[in-house]
Amino acid sequence: MPVTQADIDLAHRLADAAGHVIRPYFRHEHGVEVKDDQSPVTRADREAESAMRRLLDAERSGDGIVGEEYGEKAGVTNRKWVLDPIDGTRSFTVGRAIFGTLIALVEDGWPVLGIIDQPIQRERWVGVAGRPTTLNGVPVRTRTCRELAGSTIATTSPHLFDEVDVPHYLALVAAISGGNPRQGPVYGGDCYNYGLLASGHLDVVCESGLKLYDFAALVPVVEGAGGRMCDWNGDPLTAGSEGHVLAIGDPARMDDVLEAMHRLQDDGHAHEGHDGHDHG
Repeated sequence: MPVTQADIDLAHRLADAAGHVIRPYFRHEHGVEVKDDQSPVTRADREAESAMRRLLDAERSGDGIVGEEYGEKAGVTNRKWVLDPIDGTRSFTVGRAIFGTLIALVEDGWPVLGIIDQPIQRERWVGVAGRPTTLNGVPVRTRTCRELAGSTIATTSPHLFDEVDVPHYLALVAAISGGNPRQGPVYGGDCYNYGLLASGHLDVVCESGLKLYDFAALVPVVEGAGGRMCDWNGDPLTAGSEGHVLAIGDPARMDDVLEAMHRLQDDGHAHEGHDGHDHG
């Protein structure tokens, strides 16, 4: 079924509920702990996800839920709400307002609605399949990128790529920067980078090791702004994707990006998936 206004209104209420929890903890005691996968978690993460789950249990009890902190709840419909209460917990714990709450509606495995909410700066990108992406209610667009060389690329951290992925990432960086350190990558940002790309401030975001709750909300936001989201083979991102993620502001550069990343592969085979890291 298509995304309804009721779905969009509910997604906004979910973001409001999470933000209400998160804001009092920002730059205050938040009880940070380290999870088994070595990523950080705080009281704000857990309480924000709990607040969103309570709302979904009350209003959409038949839908499934996938959340970073409390796992998956099976539903009886073909819909799942995918929640990451704080994408970029490391930034949150050091007082950097470049994290975000991610909320997605996934139908039959396809992300059809997504919100990136930055609760401190009160910036909210909303993407809905078939509709223009908005930032605080105003439509936004990705920017034209006439050539890959000299464009702007971002990633959260180069240390999050495993040893197999690093050469592909560095090949892309080399194609963009031409060895000029002044045109090197922008680091940090997690989901916030994708909002900036949707608003025309970045050209490419490259990541690996993402989970569904890390990328599902990003797809409608970027694509509704005119960009392209795909894996490292150029395939669309779905609930079955293995976590290698590209966001490309100008779809005309997609082939250039993929060619640059796979230039090291003499046998011409597509990139194969690898277990990655949880960004938290």
